[in-house]
Amino acid sequence: MNITLKQLEALIWVADLRSFNKAAERLATTQPNISGRIAKLEGMLGGRLIDRDTMQVTPLGGRMLKRARAVLAAMDALVVESGEAGLYDGVLRLGVTEMVAETWLRAFLARLAEVFPKLDVELTVDFSATLEKRLAERAIDLALQNAPFQRAMSGEVSLGAFPMVWVAAPGVDDVVTQPILTHGRDTILYQQVAAHFAALGGSAVRLVPSSNLATGLQMAMDGRGVTVVPKAMARAALDAGTLVQVPYAWVPEPLRFFARYDAERTQAAVAQAADLAVEIADHFS
Repeated sequence: MNITLKQLEALIWVADLRSFNKAAERLATTQPNISGRIAKLEGMLGGRLIDRDTMQVTPLGGRMLKRARAVLAAMDALVVESGEAGLYDGVLRLGVTEMVAETWLRAFLARLAEVFPKLDVELTVDFSATLEKRLAERAIDLALQNAPFQRAMSGEVSLGAFPMVWVAAPGVDDVVTQPILTHGRDTILYQQVAAHFAALGGSAVRLVPSSNLATGLQMAMDGRGVTVVPKAMARAALDAGTLVQVPYAWVPEPLRFFARYDAERTQAAVAQAADLAVEIADHFS
């Protein structure tokens, strides 16, 4: 019997994703390759491991899946014990929000490359709610995202709180008389801003949502309104004088960021990457 790690990886990912095609994408190969690995493993173990109609593991598949996870966890522990992070290779599927992408992502990727020189990064930039869904589906390994969350994750490390600030082009000194350039309607930032001005009753402010915070900042620089963003995003423009801070008695709550991952199923490298994110984020909060 000559069972390979690739066959065990195929079993784990087909079982987790319930799809030969998705497992092939996750393992950077083709669907026929994944099917072949599973079929060969089934031949050696003497029975079906995956029910092709329901894409559920069979009773035999469930028992073998437990053993397969244990084998890969032991391999992972061996690398951890060696202390040689450079032994990790493959792809880290990373999801970040726009705030991270616009502030400290570059520094984080540089640090990641130092520690894991053979690890490639596949990057997704999206709303936090979308990243949370993709994390639950195992489409990404690590999400650097802001609360609140709808789903619990077994791995969650705080990246700190990022305070908000009202900014506009020089010469603008009032919030309520200007169009308010805010984040997309499905975001916690938009909801806080909308709720605040709705509570004022007679305040006839005009909210102009955008799915891209950086675009809102650029529009503010062009004199098209005021915007409220994490100060970390506006710091360079404030230092350069292309934006100024606008005084207003209320600001949204700071955005609280976390590095989140499935601690029970991912490699130790993912947890180490989360710790590196803490190290980098501390310099930008």
